[in-house]
Amino acid sequence: MPTPTPAAGEILVKLHAAALNHRDVWIQKGQYAGLRLPCTLGADGAGEIAAHGENVPAEAPAVGTRVLINPGLRWGNNPRAQAKDFVVLGMPDPGTFAEYITLPARYIRPMPAHLSFEQGAALPLAGLTAYRAAFTRAQVQAGERVLVTGVGGGVALLAAQFCAARGAEVWVTSSSEEKLARAQALGAKGGISYNAENWVKTLVQQAGGPFDVIIDSAAGDAFNSLLDAAAPGGRIVFYGGTLGAIPQLPPAKVFWKQLSILGSTMGTEQDFEEMLQLVTEKGIVPVVDEVFPLAQGEAALRRLEAGAQFGKVVLKIV
Repeated sequence: MPTPTPAAGEILVKLHAAALNHRDVWIQKGQYAGLRLPCTLGADGAGEIAAHGENVPAEAPAVGTRVLINPGLRWGNNPRAQAKDFVVLGMPDPGTFAEYITLPARYIRPMPAHLSFEQGAALPLAGLTAYRAAFTRAQVQAGERVLVTGVGGGVALLAAQFCAARGAEVWVTSSSEEKLARAQALGAKGGISYNAENWVKTLVQQAGGPFDVIIDSAAGDAFNSLLDAAAPGGRIVFYGGTLGAIPQLPPAKVFWKQLSILGSTMGTEQDFEEMLQLVTEKGIVPVVDEVFPLAQGEAALRRLEAGAQFGKVVLKIV
């Protein structure tokens, strides 16, 4: 591909690292809505500013600044939901599995100084998704008891780290005892395998009560267990549905417990700014699972598809 030239209002970024998301695998396998091919995959990128186009705002980061890319493009003016033409970077717009990328200046933000390029690349999409789900949608407060399901993926890990940093008491689930232990090292108070018999009852006992907020990405048959784990007046927010549709949701459990069930996708530019502030203020470091060179992108995609990762799979771009 030719090196892109920044148009008016755009910035050229020399990328040093890019992180993978499951949407990259789904696009590759033809399982993503609205496919437009060919495309350059990759929503998450970190690098340095190589050049400005004409009429870039004066407050834009200077050439040479280490930056991150906000992967949520064209959200629109309604903070409650994205506009019809909202897209995630990497299809149809050219993505970050590349040496250079151009984007409007509004999507290029300075990277928190304590992060490496690989750590920075692990942050944008997962951090934006986790922040909006936890704080904009579920309104997690300090002192609340929070359950994050399926810890090990990038969004779930950052949700757990963010909520702990804000003073919540975080508990997690996973099918892996190793992942549960590693999540506790990152600030979770405890956890349980969701394959354990009567895991909800056991975890609620361990936690000292049901959960004010539950953050989930699986949905499916397991969702009804979350209704049991939720405290009266609790909020359940989900940002994915890896286990498919939610069958036979019992309405009495929702209305009698006064539960709020919330959906969340990506986030606004304000969500992104607030997420970066939290990461900077609390010194939060995204978990990087494994780093591959860009030339081994196929192996990186298979690593992600296998589902054994803890944290983000990252490409190093020389």
